[in-house]
Amino acid sequence: MRSTRMENKNRGRELIPMANEENTAGPMGLEGKRAPDFSLPDQAGKLASLSAHKGKWVALYFYPKDDTPGCTTEACEFRDLNAEFEKQGIKILGVSPDSKESHGKFGEKYGLNFRILSDAGSQVCKKYRVWAEKSMYGKKYMGVLRTTFVISPEGAVDKVFENVGPKGHSSAVLQYIKGRKA
Repeated sequence: MRSTRMENKNRGRELIPMANEENTAGPMGLEGKRAPDFSLPDQAGKLASLSAHKGKWVALYFYPKDDTPGCTTEACEFRDLNAEFEKQGIKILGVSPDSKESHGKFGEKYGLNFRILSDAGSQVCKKYRVWAEKSMYGKKYMGVLRTTFVISPEGAVDKVFENVGPKGHSSAVLQYIKGRKA
């Protein structure tokens, strides 16, 4: 369900100070706030920062692990739509706690045509509130919640897609941003 806040085309132009990252509101609590900046190495070892993309829309997606079925589906769908994202002036950035070496192998294996960033210490995941306790087969562990943040050209978190299914997600993100730009 879309909130009325999302209907406001001017949303994000006046930035609210970034929320305290200790806030327990989860990723949705970042909507309308300044997106936390970061610098992380990509699959080639080159540093990438969010602030380098100011003035452009950014699809910043967090995923749990390289070369797993869901994460591969999601990455390949972003890859397949990357030309359309670029045509719309939208930058795709993927983030996971895997190493840049793992990202390099993953990117090469699937021909990924966008940057995937290594958050080895999970510090950026924590800033974006996607590092959380998870459970599988009764075992609890810390991991990344599959979440995408749409960052406006002004540097605000315009939309958060939480608990996304990997199939069809990149298309939903593209359609959302195209609608916001209209």
